[in-house]
Amino acid sequence: MGTLNRRFFLQTLKALSAGTALSAFTQPAWSHNLHRALAGASDKLPDQLASDEDFWHFIQQSYTVDPSIINLNNGGVAPSPIPVQDAMKRNFDQVNEAPSYYMWRIMDQGREPLRRNLARLAGCDPEEIAIQRNASEALETVIFGLSLKAGDEVVLAKQDYPNMINAWKQREQRDGIKLVWVDLPLPSENPDQLVKIYTQAFTPQTKVVHLTHVINWNGQIMPVRKIADAAYLRHIEVVVDGAHSLAQFQFNVSDLGADYFGSSLHKWLSACIGVGVLYVKKEKIKNLYPLFAAPDPKVDDIRKFEYLGTRPFFIEQAVGKAIEFYDMIGGERKEQRLFYLKNYWMNKVKDIPNIVLNTSMKPGFGCAIGLVHYNVPDFRPGELEIHLWNKYRIHTTNVNQENLKGVRVTPNVYTTIKQLDVLVEGINDFVENWKRTKAK
Repeated sequence: MGTLNRRFFLQTLKALSAGTALSAFTQPAWSHNLHRALAGASDKLPDQLASDEDFWHFIQQSYTVDPSIINLNNGGVAPSPIPVQDAMKRNFDQVNEAPSYYMWRIMDQGREPLRRNLARLAGCDPEEIAIQRNASEALETVIFGLSLKAGDEVVLAKQDYPNMINAWKQREQRDGIKLVWVDLPLPSENPDQLVKIYTQAFTPQTKVVHLTHVINWNGQIMPVRKIADAAYLRHIEVVVDGAHSLAQFQFNVSDLGADYFGSSLHKWLSACIGVGVLYVKKEKIKNLYPLFAAPDPKVDDIRKFEYLGTRPFFIEQAVGKAIEFYDMIGGERKEQRLFYLKNYWMNKVKDIPNIVLNTSMKPGFGCAIGLVHYNVPDFRPGELEIHLWNKYRIHTTNVNQENLKGVRVTPNVYTTIKQLDVLVEGINDFVENWKRTKAK
């Protein structure tokens, strides 16, 4: 090595060493510890890591959740980890330096890289992904954009999400389409029965079947692909509500057999509030009208669904950090942890007299979401939710929908076993209080 090359090498090494030392010095403790935990877990299988509280402790340090509240309603809206919050705040500060310039000329340029990352996450072609504000907007784009006429039938379930049900009812009132309702016996561990319920509702007039991938009330994972295959044989289009499936457990949207799919990214991906995604199978784009008018509504370009006007670019562009955080944990690790947390608290309450679990504990039929009900006379829906909040500051949500009743519990990766032990204590305490009260 010559003198100049040796000098250059030593100077470069010195600069790199100084940079590494500076990075270690300036890196927040939570981030430094998290990277160490990830490195130490590299040789563990996801199912082994699911119950490793030391590992998940460092994941939990990436969140700024209120320690005075046990938040078990992550299925509604999940908090974002620190890197996502920081990205959104940086973007917001930059936008306000010169809004029209930074929004349209800088941040808008990040949409195509984000589209590619979302497509990788969803498991589909980037030219089939449109960035939306939530699952409702994505799915209503489909519901109001499909070319349907009076007499055309749409099959949907009574247990589907209310926003989607109301959108279909509006089309019924406005266009005279016919809604054909199925009633799902939930929870279910019999996919063939669920498929049969839908296929028996199909007629020659059926044009669309609306499916919910994960029933939001109790976390039931539906056999979407099997129903979609049956619909395909009858030339029926398939709309899938994936609000609760994307980033909760692993799958590829392209493997579902769906023509259309919508999801919110502020739920299980933990992106900032106000971002969603729409998938439209490539050959379906041309004939689907956009919800917000585009220059050419019949163009074969997924971007025609993104003419939303002025939008919160600072939120949208922080999604990339949410995907990075998801990738850092690992999709399979996250799925196994969420499933473990659900089954942890359910196993501890399942033998309490009159406690009914309206969610399957078997893989493939449920993941993070659990529904618990106290099945006794005179019990009013909501009483358990109120008890958990008033006495234990546990935030859940009450469900009283068709054949599903109870308290919905949705932990996330930052949820601790100690917090779930408090939930178990609260359920036990409620049951004991109820029995004492009725004994008087």
